[in-house]
Amino acid sequence: MKEIEKKTKNGLSVIIREAKPEDARELVNYVESSSGESDFLSFGPGEFGISVEEERKFLQEYKESEYKVYLLACINGAIVGSLSFSAGDRKRTRHCGEFGMTVRKDFWGVGVGSHLMDALFDWSLAQGEIKKINLYVRTDNVRAIRLYEKKGFVIEGTVSKEVCIEGNYYDCHVMGMFLGDTKTE
Repeated sequence: MKEIEKKTKNGLSVIIREAKPEDARELVNYVESSSGESDFLSFGPGEFGISVEEERKFLQEYKESEYKVYLLACINGAIVGSLSFSAGDRKRTRHCGEFGMTVRKDFWGVGVGSHLMDALFDWSLAQGEIKKINLYVRTDNVRAIRLYEKKGFVIEGTVSKEVCIEGNYYDCHVMGMFLGDTKTE
């Protein structure tokens, strides 16, 4: 995937590109700092638990796979958003995958997440086999749900008590989107 330059709603230039193994240290720092900005992630501060070397190997695996992509959104050279997508490894499931995304709180609502998803859609269409994209989102994350629906995702189900934070349980919607025509037998 080629590097893409877009503008945010507040006029900043954002570069969307694939993560490289040499991004590992900055990405670990980004994930750790962004984990404290929102309870909507699947982990909190100090829970990421991946070393720089493990992240480097993880990014290399993504780089070498036809069915995975790890995208970064950078402003002035700093990571402000990330999106990882992974499709199934087996022939029967490789048409379908799931993504997770984070955006630094300072950049919520200015289009960074939207640009990351557009880049994922473009990559998926160019990849050729990906036809379905899924995600999990907490039912109380109204902003994110609104964005996903705007992009074409629909709620396909709800999983109860999927997340537990300090003894409080939260439900998650499973959302999905088809990228092309599908046959149903």
